[in-house]
Amino acid sequence: MLPTHALGGMALALPLVAVAPELAPIALAAGLLGGIFPDLDMYTGHRKTLHFPVYYSLLAAGATVVAVLVPTTMTVAVALFLLGAALHCVTDVFGSGLELRPWEGNSERAVYDHYRGTWIAPRQLVRYDGSPGDLLLSVTLAVPLLYALEGVLQWVVIAAIVVAAVYTAFRRILAELAPVVVRRLPASVLPYVPDRYLEDVGSDRSWQTAGR
Repeated sequence: MLPTHALGGMALALPLVAVAPELAPIALAAGLLGGIFPDLDMYTGHRKTLHFPVYYSLLAAGATVVAVLVPTTMTVAVALFLLGAALHCVTDVFGSGLELRPWEGNSERAVYDHYRGTWIAPRQLVRYDGSPGDLLLSVTLAVPLLYALEGVLQWVVIAAIVVAAVYTAFRRILAELAPVVVRRLPASVLPYVPDRYLEDVGSDRSWQTAGR
């Protein structure tokens, strides 16, 4: 879930709190944004449009080398943003596939690999987004962050855990509510609704656009 990705991106910047505290705030913010960024494609080709597991990783490796050799605010920010985005996309592979009820394990699409032009199958080490295991992962990432940070960034971590806990509590309920909400949407909106929300709506899918 998004809080886990956000906290993961921030956790990547933790070493700078000790070795370069003057660069830590920008690194933490960049890691946070990088961890969130890929999921901005949630309703436009989710896990494909902004998910680049191979390319983000390659760019992140190069940017990290530059940041180590020339540690400025800009180089560190770019490196942590790309590291956060790369971590997000790679860890999505170890979750569930794209489906309304991912705990059923019926989808073979975890993340799209643009380099190979194919979908990577889910490994389901974390059964699904919003699972108890996912919440445990969020809490595990949050503990060192809460210990090391203070002020606004510490409150960001607390807010992420609260969101994660609420989402976990209602995850399965939301999956049941989604088709009910979709049935009440105007017909003009339906072509823009991701396929996974249409699983229980009906068999007429002729208006759907390809590639969502």
